[in-house]
Amino acid sequence: MSEKKSLHAICRWTFNAGKGGFLPPDMRPEWSTKNLDTTGVVKLITEKIRPRLPDDIEIGMEMHYDYEYDEKTAPEIADALIEAKIYLAMTTPGLHVHFAYGGIASLDIDERKKAENYCQRALDLTYGPLKKAWHPDREKAPTFVIWNGSFGYDLASTGIKYMYQNLKESIAGLCKYETKCGANLFIALEPKPNEGHPALLIPTVASALLLWKKLKEESGISMDKKGVNKEFGHSEMIGLDHIYDTVEELDNNAIVHMHTNSQGYNDGIILGGPGKFDIDHGVRVNGMNIAIAALLQESGFCRWKGHDMQARPYDNVEQSIDRVIRSILSWEACEKASRQLNTHQLITYLGTRETAKAEDMMREATVQAQKHFNEMYKA
Repeated sequence: MSEKKSLHAICRWTFNAGKGGFLPPDMRPEWSTKNLDTTGVVKLITEKIRPRLPDDIEIGMEMHYDYEYDEKTAPEIADALIEAKIYLAMTTPGLHVHFAYGGIASLDIDERKKAENYCQRALDLTYGPLKKAWHPDREKAPTFVIWNGSFGYDLASTGIKYMYQNLKESIAGLCKYETKCGANLFIALEPKPNEGHPALLIPTVASALLLWKKLKEESGISMDKKGVNKEFGHSEMIGLDHIYDTVEELDNNAIVHMHTNSQGYNDGIILGGPGKFDIDHGVRVNGMNIAIAALLQESGFCRWKGHDMQARPYDNVEQSIDRVIRSILSWEACEKASRQLNTHQLITYLGTRETAKAEDMMREATVQAQKHFNEMYKA
């Protein structure tokens, strides 16, 4: 019997020179677009990250079309992934870079059409030159994520209703196009409440689940391999409980991909949370992540866990690489602690209203997770 692997996906966009704006744009000049392309990131992961991870971890890669992969670079990237034995875990159209007035939901007919074509090109390359880098297990095929960063607005008007209708029709069309391509990809909506607009369509997990329900009813879209990119930090941004989000997602068999990043407010160390902008820290060792890991294991989830994170604005290259490693090991530590958690005893305490003892169990699990992290990190 082959050893069961834990699947972790690393994002191309983590490796950047700096964010700019109020922060240095050139903190890491080695990682400027001039000095580090996507194939270079594959090599970096192979040489600097994988050797510091446990052997039972399988690595995947996440990329945006068309500024992290495109028609010109996709064949070379696929070859680099195969040589490195890294799998394509996720692709997504970077609509927000080109189509900021609603994208596929836009009331500008010309923008909407261009955005739809853009999404199709992103799919074509995923099924085309990049397909040879897919995992051989069809259940671990990549996810095509529809992120809502461009589906936004800043004006209170009845136009929001018509944007939402456009969104449904465009996503239905994209799903039908993907079916013609082969129907082998997983397709995920990624909820987010705001940024880069004050308000976005699909702001919450419940919104995403409802949208899929409407697409099935109104357009006959199959729900097979359709669901949510579970993005922990986006729920945290508006103070929602991402443990309850997990319950809803699992109850609807809807988790097809995960972004395990954190806004940081729930560990008592890193600042962030409701009302803050998208900080994109890596995984934190805390009770909430242990609870989510336990729920996922109970459900049998075995797909990609993505690390949608940014280097801190004051990190050099070495510290930035280290943060990716810490994020992966932190999730593994939380997962190990969750397997040691006596769920039956926990539920018994809750059933007899001995909530302080239940709290003690979760605190002890958090302590154990930190010990697991320390052991893996030192090793």
